[in-house]
Amino acid sequence: MNITLNRRLFTSFVAFAAISQVGILKSAVAGETPLALKGYDPVAYFTDGKPVEGSSQFEAEYDGNRYRFASEEHLRMFKSDPAHYAPQFGNACTTTLSRGGFKEVAPEAWVIHEDKLYMFGGVAGVPIFNSDPVGYIKKATQNRSVIPKG
Repeated sequence: MNITLNRRLFTSFVAFAAISQVGILKSAVAGETPLALKGYDPVAYFTDGKPVEGSSQFEAEYDGNRYRFASEEHLRMFKSDPAHYAPQFGNACTTTLSRGGFKEVAPEAWVIHEDKLYMFGGVAGVPIFNSDPVGYIKKATQNRSVIPKG
């Protein structure tokens, strides 16, 4: 009798542990989409001309990244044309990517060039990019495959 009770408890424990692990795995998978721009609103660079923190209340996924927005209006604008508002290289610094590397962007380091948003790992990247934007864009586009996935 005692052995049967122990087996049932053990079986229940194993089942509970397995269910818990499935829940943990689902959470990990759901959380794998990286937060781009450290949570800053990509639309604000166009509308406000400066970095503005987004809210977890307003989020959208695009091109392997999760973006946050300061308002529902910005979220709607993004959803209507994500290719326009999203940074051209997602969460990757344009100048570092042009050299074949990856560096996460800093929200305060950005340029809008020909109505497209380009981000950098630090403000030092801005004048470097501005010295030859076409060249940096071309090289970064060629090296796009080095951007980490999820």
